[in-house]
Amino acid sequence: MTRRALVALALVGLSFGAMLRAPARADVLERVVAVVNDTPIFLSAVRRRALPLLPRLAQVPPDRRGEELENLYRQLLQLLIDEQLVQEAARELQVRVTTADVERALDNVRAQNQLSEDEFWQAVASQGYSQASYRADLRQQLLRLKVLNQRVRTRVNITETDLRRRYDRERRNANRQLRFEASQIFFPAPTGASATELRAVRELAEAAAEEAVDEETFEALVEEYGGGSLGWLRQGDLPEVLETVLLGMGEGEVSAPVRSVRGYHVFFLHGRERGGEGLPPFEAVKDQIFQQMMAQAMDRQERVFLQELRRDAIIDIRL
Repeated sequence: MTRRALVALALVGLSFGAMLRAPARADVLERVVAVVNDTPIFLSAVRRRALPLLPRLAQVPPDRRGEELENLYRQLLQLLIDEQLVQEAARELQVRVTTADVERALDNVRAQNQLSEDEFWQAVASQGYSQASYRADLRQQLLRLKVLNQRVRTRVNITETDLRRRYDRERRNANRQLRFEASQIFFPAPTGASATELRAVRELAEAAAEEAVDEETFEALVEEYGGGSLGWLRQGDLPEVLETVLLGMGEGEVSAPVRSVRGYHVFFLHGRERGGEGLPPFEAVKDQIFQQMMAQAMDRQERVFLQELRRDAIIDIRL
């Protein structure tokens, strides 16, 4: 997570162009834009939520700005409606978020990003958030997580068999690809090189390919001309023109010079294997797989849960 991303939380949306401008005499300063059951949501609440995100609007082309802002403003209102529904569910479940919960979450975010407290709040401020608004958003996120954990966590049951099935599927997919461990000697071609200049670069690459009879001489030529290890590569990591050469090589083989848009490459293939052979064992990654599957399942259940809340609520949108 970058400093620019760490304050994003789960927010989406911005606002109407007309509402983002300083209010003119005829502009509406305040009104109810939605009612959730008996609770109103005010225009000012939507505006406050939009404020930290306004700098991003500068990238929207002027001729599309009005339409884009309307769509985003409506998205933001939908988010506020969902938050109100979650707050009502939290009251029914007697779920609450304490100040200590918020501070622990802040400490975790700072630690994950390896930021001091001053650096963290500077990053928050650079996104347009005050400390109070960031804490309020984080509190809402924690409340949502607590409610979801109490209401829908029991709907998710991930077994050892599920984890093994996911691992085996990933291994099968990986085994459909090859992995290559390769090094290269690289001969760059000058930008806008003439045919004569390209021929000189190619002849130099051809001479090196002939001289590189084994791994030792190849490495010596790397030191002389430049290049180095490419590490383990999967199919798709390199441009097709280069990958095709590697696919046809045997271990310990030196390629003929290969032309790319940047120059000429001479490859040495150290080894090749099926992609699945590079995967760590199941026991080493099963916790990671569990976290991935749990996150995906909870995302699905959250959508279902919000649909249920909306179905049982009376929502009057006035925007």
